[in-house]
Amino acid sequence: MSLPVRLGLFYSAIFVGTGAASPYMPVWFAERGLSGAQIGLILSLPMLARALTAPLLAVWADSFRLRRTALIFMSLGVAVAYALMALPLGFLGWTLVWFAASSAFSTMSPLTDVIVLARARRDGFNYGWPRGIGSVAFIVANVVMGAVLTWGSPELVLVWITAAVSLTALGARYLLPPDPVHEEGVLPAPAADRFAGLGALLRDPAFMTAALACGLIQSSHAFYYSFSTLTWKQQGVPEGLTGVLWGVGVAAEVAFLWWMEPWRRRIGPRNLLMLGGGAALIRWTAYAFAPPLWLVFPLQALHVFSYAATFIASLQLVERLSTPRNASAAQAVNSALSGGVLAGLATMASGPLFDRYGAHGYVLMTAMCLAGLVGALRLYGVRRLDPA
Repeated sequence: MSLPVRLGLFYSAIFVGTGAASPYMPVWFAERGLSGAQIGLILSLPMLARALTAPLLAVWADSFRLRRTALIFMSLGVAVAYALMALPLGFLGWTLVWFAASSAFSTMSPLTDVIVLARARRDGFNYGWPRGIGSVAFIVANVVMGAVLTWGSPELVLVWITAAVSLTALGARYLLPPDPVHEEGVLPAPAADRFAGLGALLRDPAFMTAALACGLIQSSHAFYYSFSTLTWKQQGVPEGLTGVLWGVGVAAEVAFLWWMEPWRRRIGPRNLLMLGGGAALIRWTAYAFAPPLWLVFPLQALHVFSYAATFIASLQLVERLSTPRNASAAQAVNSALSGGVLAGLATMASGPLFDRYGAHGYVLMTAMCLAGLVGALRLYGVRRLDPA
């Protein structure tokens, strides 16, 4: 089996879980009587803490000899935590267990990105191919779980994601290459040096501007990720069709990852980020006013820019503004902002907004896009990002 396919299958093991959890865990929580504000709080707390937990986990991951070792341990820990969610723990118990599971699971994708980006650069394949295979698994989970919930209990969401992350542990061992964290003959840096490299990133204004701009645009998906399923349900969209709508967005993302590599390279990460912010601005503004169902499908296709283009731009910007020694920390900081503190604040705010205003809560996401676009414009003055 070729390496890109193996890497794609590992991404699939990750995303077949998130493809069920992202749209439908709010349904699982709601079925247990939690309010929108409580759901928003549970989902947002690990995001808010990610600014601390993601870099700490990345520094811990760099202490191993092989990059895949940390991913094996993290997968096993998340599987145990998901299984504990089935217990009648109540709001506080579910919050604590979900915090532990989500903190570890959300760091697995950026740590995998470090492996795949390095291999793509060294072996000459398109990073988008393995990542796109993972996105296909996300679509499958969207559609299948949506269909399952038309006749089954939301409890099946928890069964699905627990099984998926258990497969991820096996995949980390047998699908990922045994790439070393450090070059041959180079000893792991002491913890103090690894934290020093992290501090250098946080003091770099160009790096932080890029991370914040990407983070604001990516985190503007918070209301969509947390409450689009419940919002569409209020508007009369059946849950089976909700999975299809999510699948449309991710299918556009897959096409972007697989077949637009030459165009992505030509346009550059700064222009990609501007396109992503503009598409998100249009998308959330339209959703705030409950567009008719026929219009939702093309708006979902804008996911190709609002998420995929922004995501690829963030990876490229962060890679160019970091060094091999702090690459894991750089991607973790990027993830900590985009899927962490900024997304956490947006998700926490989304709960009360959904309770009080329904779909009009998307207006806050529009404002976040505007702020992200301001940051994206400032990157045009960073010389390190100019073509060689």
